[in-house]
Amino acid sequence: MNHYMQACYVGQGMLSAAVAGSIFTSPPPQSILTGIRTIAKGNQGGCLVAVANYTGDRLNFGLAMERAKQEGIHLDSVTVGEDCAMASQDKTAGRRGLAGAILLFKIAGALAEEGRSLEEITQCAKDVASSMGTIGLALGPCSVPGTGPLFHIQEDEIELGLGVHGEAGVKRMKILTAKETVKLMIDHMINPANSTHLKLKSGDKVACMINNLGGLSVLEMNIVANEAITYLEEKEVLVDRAYCGSYITSLEMPGVSITLLHLTDTIKRCLDAPTNAPAWLTPYLPAGQTDRKTSTPIDPLYQPKQEEIESSAAVSPDEASHIYSILQNVCEQLVASEGHLNGLDSESGDGDCGSTIARGAQNIKKELLQKDSKGWPFNHPQGLSLAIGRIAENCMGGCSGGLYSLFFTSAAQAFQEEVSSQTFAKAMYQGIKAIQRYGGAEPGDRTMLDALHAAYTTFSSHLAQLSPPKDAFAAAVQAAEKGAEATTWMKAKAGRASYVSADLLTKPDPGATAVAIWLRAVLEKL
Repeated sequence: MNHYMQACYVGQGMLSAAVAGSIFTSPPPQSILTGIRTIAKGNQGGCLVAVANYTGDRLNFGLAMERAKQEGIHLDSVTVGEDCAMASQDKTAGRRGLAGAILLFKIAGALAEEGRSLEEITQCAKDVASSMGTIGLALGPCSVPGTGPLFHIQEDEIELGLGVHGEAGVKRMKILTAKETVKLMIDHMINPANSTHLKLKSGDKVACMINNLGGLSVLEMNIVANEAITYLEEKEVLVDRAYCGSYITSLEMPGVSITLLHLTDTIKRCLDAPTNAPAWLTPYLPAGQTDRKTSTPIDPLYQPKQEEIESSAAVSPDEASHIYSILQNVCEQLVASEGHLNGLDSESGDGDCGSTIARGAQNIKKELLQKDSKGWPFNHPQGLSLAIGRIAENCMGGCSGGLYSLFFTSAAQAFQEEVSSQTFAKAMYQGIKAIQRYGGAEPGDRTMLDALHAAYTTFSSHLAQLSPPKDAFAAAVQAAEKGAEATTWMKAKAGRASYVSADLLTKPDPGATAVAIWLRAVLEKL
């Protein structure tokens, strides 16, 4: 093979020798012949030569093999050309050999370790070569050292169907999402209208290799792997083997190829056979498991049953309707404040606090406020508080999502036995303590706690003095607004703002301001 990385596939259970030429160039026949002699001279088992389907490789390896035969060396060959990019029916040089060659090396090497005959190994290798397909895609070019990029592509473009040496692809288009890109690649690979397509149907068992062409991160590769497996399983194709990593690169090209290989029991056994070739990456699987399976998704959130919620304290239908209108006003005010909160967050964070909180409010409207205002969960504050906490965790993201989920989940327990002004104060206390326990912040640290804690202490103090609940809550809202405004002059000791120079913090904390906004929205409907 002509690629420099293939020397890394020499080892027990894989290639016995690799012959490398200059970068992206076939090696000369004399070098190839030396490799054949080293392996096969005096070896009665013979030698299988695997050749990538490029004109230079076929010519130079062919010449070396003819000379080896004249020396009495027993050998055979297989040409690897599994590229599925070409759609034309016209005569061409044939399908290029791509990352699928690595799977063929592995299978042929395992059969050799089993002591199979050259004839058996050759036939199996040819069957493998005809049972797989590969499609490549690049977001940018590669370059031979010292020569610059081999081709040019715009930053907002991708190229489908290019080869590992920078050869042109079959289509160039605007960049897509990972999901759309994977769908494009696989659909092209299995499209019957293309002359080089791979046949694939529901129920087929395949190995899927996600190959890094050199310039993608592990994160990007895993995203592509997930999308590929998901899309294949949507087509009811069984992905029994999955490989993800840098198997055959194109120097530093930012791109990826997807290889699919139809599986038989023999092929699976050979893929699983041990090898000490350094570049072969095995899949991560539980001990004793070889066939990979996509697990059934597990919801990590505790979802109390409706009958459990209905055993908690309830309110009247009129009160449930009132709670509905309060929550509706809270959501509307938070959505309307998105730009203001983002502006406050731009100097102390990444400018998305308002968007994060607005996203939570929009999902509360979508999941809760479209329901009967007199029905579940508005007639059971415990269930409503748990539902809001679940939505915050699932939909908001970031620190805000975690903090609000902690607050409402912990607050819910206060409503188990009764619903009163005192239990609302108790709920605030429990929510605040949960934030302090897990978030590590304290009042005075320039966070949402500065508004929440001020509201709680004022509310509970007024209730203890037998003030009317509405008056007590009005005083609590004023305290929250003053607490939020006071963060302007505080030194940040927690959260992202604590990493920012104090000289740059000239506005109130966005988290504390958001608390003041939704408390004011509650008061407006009391």
